[in-house]
Amino acid sequence: MEVEQFVVAYQVDQDRLRALLPAGYVSLRPVLRINAERRGGAAGTVYLELNTPVAAGGRRGWLNIGRWESPAVPLTCQSQDQAVTFRAPFLTITYTRTGAVGGCPAERDNDGCFYRQDGETVFVPAETIQADRAFCGCTFQWAFAPTDARGASQGDKTLPAIPTQPQVQYPRQPLSPQAAAAIPCLQVLGAYAVTFPRED
Repeated sequence: MEVEQFVVAYQVDQDRLRALLPAGYVSLRPVLRINAERRGGAAGTVYLELNTPVAAGGRRGWLNIGRWESPAVPLTCQSQDQAVTFRAPFLTITYTRTGAVGGCPAERDNDGCFYRQDGETVFVPAETIQADRAFCGCTFQWAFAPTDARGASQGDKTLPAIPTQPQVQYPRQPLSPQAAAAIPCLQVLGAYAVTFPRED
């Protein structure tokens, strides 16, 4: 199956992220990441995922906060010139290829992704992707609530996410897409698209 994957990472208040994490998880960076995928071409499915980088159980990777797939959830993907727009009832996000191309990013602290469901955690090892990435500009708007996060990138820049020391202890909240989307975007750190084959 061919997958077109679009990724954006944006910076948020790390203390607010810490307030969402279940026991046993440690926030690595003040980042939320949205993955959007078009799977199997125009007649295939659309998939969205929201993650944050964590350490847990001797592993480092991404903790899944939410994931959605069509047709169970009404997701659409439309292309116009260099822009690809994903729409969901709770999110609109547009990736625009800038023409710059580079190697697929090496994440030295990405062992894989933690998926939590019904109190259980499943760890899925990271995919190996050899294809180059196409750098993108990106705009997004969460829409669970009117004040949810929105952001826009500055061209094809890729900015670092520097971990911060705890300063404010926010009230604990359940780990949910709604709670994560309510954390304001401080800046978009970077976005890219990559196309690669995935075994079904």
